[in-house]
Amino acid sequence: MPKKRVHFKQYSKPQSTAPASLSSTTAAGAGSHNGESESRGVNQRLAELRRFGVNSNSNAQGALDVRPTVPPVIRDILQLPETPAPRPRPGRGRGGPRVDATGRRLPPGPAPPQSWLNRPAHGILSTVPRQSGSDGRRQDQHMLPGLYLPARGSLIDLTLRQFAHSWDFQREYCRYYLYQHLPTHLREALVAYLSIWKDPGNVTLADLKAILLPPQKQEGDDEDEDVELLQEEEDYLDPSIANKDFRHLDLSHSIGTSLSLRELTDLLFPPKPSTTTTTTTKPITAEPRESWEDSADEDEDDALQPETPSSSIPRPLLPNLTHLSLSLPPNPLSSSTFTTTTTPSNHHHPLPPSWRHLLSFASHHPTLTHLSLANWPEPSLTPNAKYASFVTAQGRRVQYGGTGPYSHSLDNDWSEAILVLRRLSRAWYRLEWLDLRGCAGWWEALWGVSRGPMGDMHLDQDAGSGGTEEETGGEEGDRVDWRVDWGKVETVVFGLKEAERKKFLGGGNEEEDMVVEKGKKLERHVSGLRKGRGRWFAVC
Repeated sequence: MPKKRVHFKQYSKPQSTAPASLSSTTAAGAGSHNGESESRGVNQRLAELRRFGVNSNSNAQGALDVRPTVPPVIRDILQLPETPAPRPRPGRGRGGPRVDATGRRLPPGPAPPQSWLNRPAHGILSTVPRQSGSDGRRQDQHMLPGLYLPARGSLIDLTLRQFAHSWDFQREYCRYYLYQHLPTHLREALVAYLSIWKDPGNVTLADLKAILLPPQKQEGDDEDEDVELLQEEEDYLDPSIANKDFRHLDLSHSIGTSLSLRELTDLLFPPKPSTTTTTTTKPITAEPRESWEDSADEDEDDALQPETPSSSIPRPLLPNLTHLSLSLPPNPLSSSTFTTTTTPSNHHHPLPPSWRHLLSFASHHPTLTHLSLANWPEPSLTPNAKYASFVTAQGRRVQYGGTGPYSHSLDNDWSEAILVLRRLSRAWYRLEWLDLRGCAGWWEALWGVSRGPMGDMHLDQDAGSGGTEEETGGEEGDRVDWRVDWGKVETVVFGLKEAERKKFLGGGNEEEDMVVEKGKKLERHVSGLRKGRGRWFAVC
């Protein structure tokens, strides 16, 4: 018999009841809800879980509004109210974002330990140097213009500062790298940092030799140590060539304390070699030659060999030096200024700065454009003879030097100061910037005029009148020439801006008023002499 065919439906209708897993949980919870037997859908259960979660987390903030949102078009048709904005969510983490007393949000992460907060802002490197200003170092306006100074707190700044602190060790350890391997702008900054951060002492002659001259082999050096470096000494460039880009030399607070002008002059401008040493280079008795032809050839080669320029004409150590700072510490005539410390290079006490030595230095290098003579004493060629006098054959007592103890106060005589400044202006005729801070005692010599054969003085009461030499009765050399010799000078630093700032803030005194008055007087005097034909002049 044929089998009876059973037709199965290819597609079955899904069951309307919930799955077994949901049915069991629903049946278990139905008894707790007054015997409800109907099953709940997934959406109802999710809504219930959301409601339970909001109620459990709404301690102080309250339950969030979970009203269903309606599209704006339908809400306008049905005239339903707008859905209220959700409340701000509670802070993340246990206590929310950390804020300070002013409500500003603090950076994430744990609070720093108290030991970090008690440490100084700049750590160990914030030590206040000698001769420094209120900000921990000399102010930038007191430095030479154009001098490379790294940004405060940068890596180069911290490195140079630590280099200056341990300079006694670094000078010996890095002596083969300071001269030729260190860039010129860093060597210029290193000299300035030594004058600020070196402890103890200032820049010495040995320090300048370590930076500006090639290293020399010392007696205590081991022959087997640094053999390769010693063999490379012959490859070092000539100092005048290696230092051709060295233009800024900051020796602030070093002249008169650890370095004298005579030592600086001998270093930068080496003296000419003596003729006796060059003529007696060959011995008188020569060794016998094998033949007279060999000796004749050698003599011809020696005659044709040209003389090196270094043996005949010495070249300056810094041929292109244009910026020089020779400023002294405040109160240069006090006993605490000229210390009696000795240096490894010289075991004598440095002498106070002398205008005679400065004039000699200026004659060797007339190409300076920026000069700092801050806190220098009054110009005088015989400062030690200020209180000396002698009796003439006629029985009259005459002052020995050009300036006496009452020359400025009673006689109003600035003849010697004008003479020195006049000679200085003729030597440094390319000067454009001059720093005379702390020299208020002899500022009158900058605009004073000497008249008469007896040295009678006259100070321009109307410095802005701009009278000519014929109108004022002055003669050539009787005053500082601001039109020809120093006609390129554009800026003279008196500290005028600082005085005006103190005066504006109400903290000025008679000294600040005097600085402002004399600064404006010099501006009127120079502007009257130039009559708008020269460069612009300003006192700052």
